Amino acid sequence: MNVKCLIIDDEPLAIKVIKNYLDQIDDFEITETFNNAVDGLNYLKNQNVDVIFLDINMPVLDGINFIKSLENPPLIIVTSAYDEFALETYELDVLDYLIKPIEFPRFMKSINKINRRLENNKKLYEGTKDRPYIFIKIDKKKMKKIFLDEILTAESLKDYLKISTLSGKFIIHSTLSDFTNLLPSNEFIRIHRSYTVAINKIDAVEGNSVEIEGLRYVIGRSYIDEVKQKILNSSI
Repeated sequence: MNVKCLIIDDEPLAIKVIKNYLDQIDDFEITETFNNAVDGLNYLKNQNVDVIFLDINMPVLDGINFIKSLENPPLIIVTSAYDEFALETYELDVLDYLIKPIEFPRFMKSINKINRRLENNKKLYEGTKDRPYIFIKIDKKKMKKIFLDEILTAESLKDYLKISTLSGKFIIHSTLSDFTNLLPSNEFIRIHRSYTVAINKIDAVEGNSVEIEGLRYVIGRSYIDEVKQKILNSSI
């Protein structure tokens, strides 16, 4: 497993420290580094990465607003000299929060978290070419198979997720970002901080909302342009 990493930090020394640490770890590849979040955002329009090591205090676009601007964020490790942003970033589903100066043993704990999360995501996604499916853990012992073509919506419930399908609803312990990243981006789209929906299950679009199975779901302000463009591109 080759893990692609992006580093965004306005301090050259901080970038150097993380690069030196990653150079000592097998299977972790640094695809690019940026000293501002705007360049990082532009890079991600055409490139995919598995992990972002992200500073918070940066000019023009800070780390928190950078995370909020991502439709389907990869795993994010915050690297900051301040602990005051920890709660807010965890609410944005960051995987870990490292306080500078970062010691290597603490950095390795983040690497272990990354490996575990990526391995778990890989195990969940299975299926056939004709009809792909995923397995979700619906209780401590039971794994439930769900065909992707039956999924209607996924709704964030803080540390849990409600998945609505044609055959029923299921509550799992997951974040919306992690679950959305498992799904094909040409078939599913995040329309709000709290919702991801199946594009082909959208029955109507009206104003800033979509209708699925008789229920309306509001499109978040930061998602509306991309959502409408993607829906229109799939129409005739």
